[in-house]
Amino acid sequence: MRLLRTICIYTVCFLSAFKGLEGRAQRNIFQTVQNGLPQTSGAPASDSIHRRDKNEDSITITFRYLDTAGRYRIDSSVLDFYSRFPIPFTHQYLGNTGSASQPLLFRPRTATGFDPGFHAYDAYRFTPEAARLYTTTRPYTELGYILGAGGQQFIELLHTQNLKPSWNASLRYRLINAPGSFNNQNTNHNNYLVTSWYESPGKRYNNFLVIVGNRLQASENGGIRTDADYLNDAAFNDLTGIPTLLASGTTRGRGGLLGNTSINTGSKYSETKIILRQQYDLGRKDSLVTDSTVIPLFYPRIRLEHTLTYGQYKYVFADAVADSLIYDSVFGYHFNRRDTNLLFRDIWKELTNDFSVYTFPVASNLNQYIKLGAAYQHLKGFVRDTVQYNNIWVHGEYRNRTRNQKWDMLAAGEFYLTGYNRGDFHVQVRLQRLIGPKAGSLQVGFENSNRTPSFVYDTRSNFYLQGSPESFFKENSSRFFAHVFNPRWRVQLGAEYFLVTNYLYVTRYFDLQQEQAVFNLLRLQAKKSFKVYRKWGLDAEVHLQQQAGDAAVHVPLLFGIARLAYQGNLGFRNLTLAAGLEARYASPYKADNYSPLIGQFTYQDTLQIRNRPDINAFVHFRIRGFKAFIRAENLNTLRFSSPAGFKQYNRAAAGYPYPGMTLRFGIFWSFVN
Repeated sequence: MRLLRTICIYTVCFLSAFKGLEGRAQRNIFQTVQNGLPQTSGAPASDSIHRRDKNEDSITITFRYLDTAGRYRIDSSVLDFYSRFPIPFTHQYLGNTGSASQPLLFRPRTATGFDPGFHAYDAYRFTPEAARLYTTTRPYTELGYILGAGGQQFIELLHTQNLKPSWNASLRYRLINAPGSFNNQNTNHNNYLVTSWYESPGKRYNNFLVIVGNRLQASENGGIRTDADYLNDAAFNDLTGIPTLLASGTTRGRGGLLGNTSINTGSKYSETKIILRQQYDLGRKDSLVTDSTVIPLFYPRIRLEHTLTYGQYKYVFADAVADSLIYDSVFGYHFNRRDTNLLFRDIWKELTNDFSVYTFPVASNLNQYIKLGAAYQHLKGFVRDTVQYNNIWVHGEYRNRTRNQKWDMLAAGEFYLTGYNRGDFHVQVRLQRLIGPKAGSLQVGFENSNRTPSFVYDTRSNFYLQGSPESFFKENSSRFFAHVFNPRWRVQLGAEYFLVTNYLYVTRYFDLQQEQAVFNLLRLQAKKSFKVYRKWGLDAEVHLQQQAGDAAVHVPLLFGIARLAYQGNLGFRNLTLAAGLEARYASPYKADNYSPLIGQFTYQDTLQIRNRPDINAFVHFRIRGFKAFIRAENLNTLRFSSPAGFKQYNRAAAGYPYPGMTLRFGIFWSFVN
């Protein structure tokens, strides 16, 4: 709290000092942004707050991201439920909303720098990169609530308003609470995100504040036992009675608004990150004179940027009543049988200072710039021993989106000079060309990273369970890609080629390994929208991925998603309706196991998972600011043979069945104050 108070005072002092200064912060956008509709690329929104009547009933709201300058509008479509649901449709998860998940499409980790190593719950995190910085003419609020079978609850709140014409603040909060279908499977996640964006009246100075908090809690049962066919045993119609590897005999409650929030055996992750960024521009002032107003303009030539980051991260696995025999025989961990309380914990604190300088070669094109910078990071870890590290790295970036909007270029890189991550680097190059309004665009690129293994591979981590220490080399991965977008035919084609050296993985739930040989993987993808009949349409997405070599990687050869839906208003002016069926399919493959002790998905080469296609039926609609989602999910679990019912369970991994048919109802209501 003392640090937060200091940062707030620091922010207010700078806001006061630069209140009369002029300036403007603009950065180019060259990345895929989800859940937002781009209005322009790097240009300001067409509706200026200063030129709107404050008494109008309508609202103009746009947002941008911290590292981009393009403005986006809120997506009001209702077709894609997963744009609001935390688990992407391309992920496998361990059977309960909020449980550990990972993508079905191969993508090696390329982020360089210090990494504690816990990513099984990334899908449920709020991140600074996804933080939206809003501009709105009126206060805007959105309330969301999703209720699922078995007491699953999802609550979300968003509020944003301009405190002054050039100062916006927003608050976003999300709760995920799900008891689960099986013993000791409940989850309870809380996330919050606070943002502030101030721009001085003269547009010279910008101040950004982003505060992100994640409190992720998930009970772990290690999967159901597989020594008998419990799922088809009539004695276990109540799935909570099926024996599990961990926390055997424990159940979960469903009562109350939030259900069971206690975690006695499971993972507890707590993360807080505060980012304060300030920018000051040097350049030329100008103005646009209309009949009634004078609009100040500013063309920066040099930009000075300072970013201060503070983070605190805590990762815990605990078992209040640990069974030493199970941990010994299944998870390979030996401990005193008289000690029934098991606790692993890593805690980290981070303080980073980053200073950058921008130069704009062409004053009239703010989407063309060169950026050079350097950063210093201090890390303090409370692991097996108290450790401290210092990282220093340099970074640079060139971006250029031409004024005719035909070319978009990016070249960026960073290199760690000293510290724990010395020798890490990441470089990327992308080039996109607009061929024509009908022909669409072509994008090609290359990415290469060299990264230090995550800290869970370090013997000083409490999650390092191997008996003898091993040395791991830096993991190097390269990615080549090309994509073609054709709006006329509503088709997207793509290819990605991965080349990985020193690939890191886990086997036997605890055994940390590294692939010495080089291996590669090729993925081809195609997306197409078809018009079936009048207002009926079919959206299809297919991925084909094939690896070469004997690396410890298993992914489905074929993965596809399809959605057949009616989209229209049925003759009602204010109604937007989307209704139909959606499905996804992954060809048989040897899915990873999951180790709850260390929070990692682990490689296995014995059991092949063969699942039916997942099938969901849905009716989504919007009436002005009100949106509703009515869904029947996992219809594929229906069977007529004994025992009949929705009991043909798909599996995410050995011992982790997906639930049967699930009804889900959600509402999102937006208000303009």
